[in-house]
Amino acid sequence: MEYKIRNAKLEDIAEIIELCSEHALFEKCEFEKDGKAEKLATFLFSEKPAINCLIVQNNQEILGYATYSFEFSTWNANYYTHMDCLYLRPQARNYGIGEKLVSEIVKITKQHGYEEIQWQTPKFNEKAIKFYQRIGANYKEKYRFNLK
Repeated sequence: MEYKIRNAKLEDIAEIIELCSEHALFEKCEFEKDGKAEKLATFLFSEKPAINCLIVQNNQEILGYATYSFEFSTWNANYYTHMDCLYLRPQARNYGIGEKLVSEIVKITKQHGYEEIQWQTPKFNEKAIKFYQRIGANYKEKYRFNLK
């Protein structure tokens, strides 16, 4: 499969929101699309973006995305890259695209002088867990909490 990985553009916002919706459905979560376009545009495309987004594209079709940001770890006394999302549409899976996306984020992480990437995936996502282990990732068993 031919594809390219590129940085997201402002005109990708609607498709990014659609990918987020598909991703949430895949992870058995709820997702509300309303009001997301303006917020995402601000956080992705401001002078100092809070988050970055890579897009996987085949011709005119967007096949997936990965988002990441830079955070600080007190335990490591250093910054690391937090990969918030990595999602590929079903037709883009099993072509090595996920590995290429992770490799691109590793490259970006090293360009910033950081050494580590962290992310999470649901326990039931066995294919993702096997993929992450295959590319050499280790995991820590923790629960992720949220409070609103």
